[in-house]
Amino acid sequence: MPSVFVQGRPVESYPPLAPEARRGSVRRITETGEAVLHKPCRDVTEFGPDLAALIDDMFLTMYIADGAGLAANQVGVDLRLFVYDCPDDDGVRHVGHIVNPVLEPLEASQRRLLDDSEGCLSVPGAVMDVPRPDRAVVRGFDKDGEPVVIEGTGYFARCLAHEADHCAGRVYLDRLSDRERQEAVRQMADRRDEVLARRAANIEAAKRLLTPSGPPC
Repeated sequence: MPSVFVQGRPVESYPPLAPEARRGSVRRITETGEAVLHKPCRDVTEFGPDLAALIDDMFLTMYIADGAGLAANQVGVDLRLFVYDCPDDDGVRHVGHIVNPVLEPLEASQRRLLDDSEGCLSVPGAVMDVPRPDRAVVRGFDKDGEPVVIEGTGYFARCLAHEADHCAGRVYLDRLSDRERQEAVRQMADRRDEVLARRAANIEAAKRLLTPSGPPC
C-alpha cells in the first residue's frame, strides 16, 4: 500500500510539509467560547485565489500548532472548509483539504465506536477520551470546485469526523458529559500557556525551514 495519499490519491513521495504551507501566513487560532466556533459555518460559494490563499494559511497554521487537522472557523473564518495532514492506524499519511464537507452517515453494520483520546487546537492543552466511529467518509470539493471523496479509518477517521464537527459549529467538548467538560476546561487552564509558548517557538523554527536561503532546521 502507498505510504502517502494526497486528496485521496496515492503518491510516490511527498515533502514533510505540504507545499501550500510555503505560501501561507500564520493566523491566530480561535479558542472555545468564541462565537465563530459555536455556530454552523457558511457554504463556500466562490472558488478562486482568495480560497486558495486561505488554504495556504490554514496549512501553515496547522503545522505551527502541531495539529493533524484545522477548520476555517479555527482561524476565525466562517466557511465550511478544513485541511488535514494525518496518519491512519496503519501509518499511512493522508494530506489534503475539503471544501463544503459532508460526513456521510454510516450504517451500524459498517462501523464500530472507538473511545480514544482526542485534543483540539482550539482547546489548547486538553486531551479527553471521545467516542468516534472507526471509519469515516467525507464528500466535498477541492479548491478548484472539483468533487472529492475522502475515506479514513482509525485515527484518520477520527480526524475527519472532528473537523466535520467544526464545520457544523461543534467542538469535541460538546460530546462530553458535564463532568468531563469541566475536566477538559481545567486541563486547558493548566496547560494553555505552555502550548501557546510552544507554538510561538514553532513559528521561529518554521521561518528557517520554509526560507530557501535559511539554515537547515
